[in-house]
Amino acid sequence: MSMNETMSDFKKGMGMMMSEAPDVMKAFSALTEEVLCPCALDTKTKEMIALGMAITARCAYCIGIHVGKAMHAGSTHAEIIEVCKVAILMGGGPAMTYIAEVKKALDMYEKGSA
Repeated sequence: MSMNETMSDFKKGMGMMMSEAPDVMKAFSALTEEVLCPCALDTKTKEMIALGMAITARCAYCIGIHVGKAMHAGSTHAEIIEVCKVAILMGGGPAMTYIAEVKKALDMYEKGSA
């Protein structure tokens, strides 16, 4: 599945949850905003941490989201590759297989097709 399809599926799922469980989604959104705001760590660093965790958790949706958010926060291609290397160290072979999802997300965001 392409990263565009993955992100489209994610948005459809979130749309369903927004209509069927708006209070939960509003609370989750508030938590996300609070956690990812710049405090002791800047947003870019937090997004790179989230990306590393998404890779080790093997979540294609999370990878797509956090590659995009990390790049929007100023992360470079090289920095995202560094995150991949740390995720492989911490997550081993299973995490390494999800680097394919990072590649899809990088291709999508770098080409501006998101």
